[in-house]
Amino acid sequence: MTVTPLAFDAPDLAARLDQCTPEQFDALEFGVIGFGADTSVTVYNAFESQAAGLSPQRVLGQPLFTNVAPCMNNFMVAQRFEDAQEDNSVLDDTIDYVLTLRMRPVKVALRLLSNPGGSHRYVLVQRQPR
Repeated sequence: MTVTPLAFDAPDLAARLDQCTPEQFDALEFGVIGFGADTSVTVYNAFESQAAGLSPQRVLGQPLFTNVAPCMNNFMVAQRFEDAQEDNSVLDDTIDYVLTLRMRPVKVALRLLSNPGGSHRYVLVQRQPR
């Protein structure tokens, strides 16, 4: 049975990502950063590792918004996750963003995903074509 790869804009993506194996995460053609309620990174796929230049060993287990991606520790990204957690509500927003940490500014689309009761929260990173 062939499984269709998940797309960045697929519906109900958070629940589908919760079912992925590490190999399935690594097959995706966009960055996936999954983290728990304490913001420690638990999923960091190969696409994001290569694009950001950070090894999984350096990222996994680290707090996302302070150690891994402090450029996302703001009202546009981190605060949306906090608000969704506080309100026990679904978060599924896609925003245009510019990543700036340890690199030249890079335009991306971020998809922010969180479901109450889900095993992870996710920041998906879709790099813009040059």
